[in-house]
Amino acid sequence: MGNEYILGIFTLAGINLMTVLGLSLLTGFTGLFSFGHAGFMAIGGYATALMTLNFHWPFIPSLMVGGLAAALVSAVLGKVTLKLKGDYFCIATLGFGEAVRLILDNVQTFGGARGWPGIPHYTNFWNVLGINIVAIIILANLIHSRHGRNMIAVREEELASQIVGINVFKYKMISLVISAAYAGIAGGMMGHYMTFLQPKMFSLVKSTELTIIVIFGGLGSISGSVLGALVLTSLPEILRAFSSWRLVFYGLAVIFIMISRPEGLMGGYELTPSSMKRLYRNIVSKRSKAVHSAGGDK
Repeated sequence: MGNEYILGIFTLAGINLMTVLGLSLLTGFTGLFSFGHAGFMAIGGYATALMTLNFHWPFIPSLMVGGLAAALVSAVLGKVTLKLKGDYFCIATLGFGEAVRLILDNVQTFGGARGWPGIPHYTNFWNVLGINIVAIIILANLIHSRHGRNMIAVREEELASQIVGINVFKYKMISLVISAAYAGIAGGMMGHYMTFLQPKMFSLVKSTELTIIVIFGGLGSISGSVLGALVLTSLPEILRAFSSWRLVFYGLAVIFIMISRPEGLMGGYELTPSSMKRLYRNIVSKRSKAVHSAGGDK
């Protein structure tokens, strides 16, 4: 495989990761499952392409507009749906994602179901990497702030959070808006990488794939989201040699991980310098104990 091909896989993984980071905040840290994030990606993708093609804005400011457009739509959606309990919010987001796709199918300004070609190729590995790093830093700081701790409290026990004075609706809304903004930026990067947008690119299958990545990596773990996006984006390409069977093997691999490690690859843990030092010390300690026990046996 050539370097361009490998960079292409990492670029697609980075685009997926941008949405997965936002979805991790909503699902992993706040406890709200969404199956409509492909809809936010579509809004961000079309808004970004509109700014670069029709208004000739630079790429990065256009991405910010795409993220803002998705965030504004999510605020309206949240006003209507965030008071729903349990699975009802998940079903509402599923309906929202499909509604966005069907609307774009019928908007001929953007090409309708045929798609919107001719989008400039502005997305590359390096700007995706830079945007991902900034997004991870922002998300990590948010999670470790008072607001992040309040979101985790909402996830753990919503009623108890209300009793101690946490505004549950407010933190659900903040989580949804930030999550949608991340997805909108990812949609803009996707459109300017593929140089083409089509509503079927943002179907329920895409939303399901993103949710699987979050669960696969580990709920409540930013490191897990990064690892999950890298593994599940590259796995179909690694299995491409199996032709039509590759998606079967992909599904089996995901099921195997879910059964053998239901908490996900990272299971809520983070790869930080301190955690890596503790892991190293544990490995060294176990090895020294094994050596001493082996010497005692002799």
